[in-house]
Amino acid sequence: MAGHEFSEPADRERKPVADQASSDLRAVEQARHPCDPAFRHGVVVGFDGSTSSERALAYAIGMARRSGSGLIIVHVANRLPTTVWAGCEPPVFVDVPDHRTEVLGLELACADYLSEVPWILVERGGDICHELEEVGREYSADAIVVGSTHGIVGRIFGSVAGRLAKRAQRPVVVIP
Repeated sequence: MAGHEFSEPADRERKPVADQASSDLRAVEQARHPCDPAFRHGVVVGFDGSTSSERALAYAIGMARRSGSGLIIVHVANRLPTTVWAGCEPPVFVDVPDHRTEVLGLELACADYLSEVPWILVERGGDICHELEEVGREYSADAIVVGSTHGIVGRIFGSVAGRLAKRAQRPVVVIP
């Protein structure tokens, strides 16, 4: 109603609208992405069980141990594009169930070399670069460690390490 004010109780503190909106946004953000505070400012490492990711994991373990921080191991499940041929619609991405995370988690839990640092395994689905950067942002990571890609696929489509190094908002360490 124009020109009409609602009276508020005298004991109620008034906050500016911008502060209320930003605090509400922060509350929603924290509820959506809960992360263990023990791993804040840790080291994020992309891991898929390949030789290059094993080397990246070994480097990240040493990095986390030297800095006294936690290790956030991220496995990103693949998303396969399915093309709709009946028209000019954009491709649709389908999440494929990936049970490799469970297998990798069991292998990592039995690994002696991970006993030196606190670690967690985070499973994500989607674009590898985006998800690694997103986990790095959620945990306020000090660095993201990835293995380099060798082969024709990396040369044609661009390696994960190269794309991540171009777009990341934190240091990216690429292990050959």
